[in-house]
Amino acid sequence: MNAKERFEKFVTRKGLRRTLQRERVLEVFLATERHVTVQELYDLVRKKHSGIGYATVARTVKLMCESGVCRQVDFGDGSHRFEHKHGHEHHDHLICLECGKFEEIYSPELEKIQDRLVRKYGYIQESHKLDVFGLCPRCSKKKRK
Repeated sequence: MNAKERFEKFVTRKGLRRTLQRERVLEVFLATERHVTVQELYDLVRKKHSGIGYATVARTVKLMCESGVCRQVDFGDGSHRFEHKHGHEHHDHLICLECGKFEEIYSPELEKIQDRLVRKYGYIQESHKLDVFGLCPRCSKKKRK
């Protein structure tokens, strides 16, 4: 099942109407590979569909998160961003506290360690995220000078 089908089934299960506005917000979101704030997504949506309001975008983003199509990420700058979840490989983030740059990372070794810890403590893992905050090479080089 693709992201659009997943979202549509979720909306139907919740007893909500399938609206053209929600479909358009979802399409614009799925067409960008960036980590976007609600405001950034709203700006992208307005370029194509000027009649869609901010509240509709914000409510649709909430539904997309609930449906598993996207997830909220917090890079520590006070803004909540949203990234594709459905159909994308799991990854974690390295985040620069100085310039805000981030890297998506994946480590099979780290995943194995996390799995061992989950089993060791008797947890049933539903999800996880790892965000490492620090300085990117460029900013750390500036700090040393």
